[in-house]
Amino acid sequence: MMENKNLVEIKELKQYFPVAGNKLFEKKVVKAVDNVSFGIKKGETLGLVGESGCGKTTTGRTLLRLHEPTSGKIFFDGKDITKVNMLPYRRKMQIVFQDPYASLDPRMTVGDIVGEAIDIHKLASNRKERQEQIISVLSTVGLNSEHANRYPHEFSGGQRQRVGIARALAVNPQFIVCDEPVSALDVSIQAQVVNMFEQLQEERGLTYLFIAHDLSIVKHISDRIGVMYLGKLVELADSYELTFHSVHPYTKSLISAIPIADPEISRNSKRIVLEGDVPSPVDPPSGCHFRTRCPYADERCAAEEPEWREVSTGHYAACHHLDKVN
Repeated sequence: MMENKNLVEIKELKQYFPVAGNKLFEKKVVKAVDNVSFGIKKGETLGLVGESGCGKTTTGRTLLRLHEPTSGKIFFDGKDITKVNMLPYRRKMQIVFQDPYASLDPRMTVGDIVGEAIDIHKLASNRKERQEQIISVLSTVGLNSEHANRYPHEFSGGQRQRVGIARALAVNPQFIVCDEPVSALDVSIQAQVVNMFEQLQEERGLTYLFIAHDLSIVKHISDRIGVMYLGKLVELADSYELTFHSVHPYTKSLISAIPIADPEISRNSKRIVLEGDVPSPVDPPSGCHFRTRCPYADERCAAEEPEWREVSTGHYAACHHLDKVN
């Protein structure tokens, strides 16, 4: 059940990566995450969407301090964890990676993959207890005791992702970053995995940051949705509010791309196609980052970065021309 208190919060988070420039000794930075702030309440699922390269995954990894942030603050359950030793918090904060093929060690059995975190955090007093915990968590994700002795290459993609989820659940976390957990899976398997995430949340009271580029999946599982573009958060609102009353032109374009099952409605719906390519994060446009692809852009958009403001209760956006868009 969702509570009012934020379990996880980031404030003005920045993650810049240094890269070599075109000239000798020239140094530039990729602004992967640029001044992003949001909070996630206990028991809530916050979806994070956007095109590839917009900074979704980097936001999730920096939140867990798998990348050390360039600047900004990270809070967990009210405590500032930006500079602290993360080992005690690894039990509370876990991640399910996007690629179930690359994220599992091919030389380890599934039992050892799931049991590794149990060993690190000393959650079992003996081998029997360890084995019982491994079998229990595998059972939770729909696998049986025989699977513990197999290697990752012996499983299908969907089963491997279940192993990845079991590994995250092995330490009984409170918060999980789901980094595009279904994008590498067949459509028939995606629904099973998404439903399992929802069931686990209900049973264990989990809190999720659910990262994906498929807005149709995100709106199904999320309580609120944030939209990112080129390292910036451009809109944040309740899932229903964002789907039916979005105010940012980029969000409207993403929503218009969601397939509609009804042929008649699909024929009458207007598809908003963005012109041009996503600019380089090494050299983003001045002012509003989205202005080079926005049909409403003017001189003000080039000169000033739009202010992040509340357009209605709980609905935030950053755009100079919200009155023109709607």
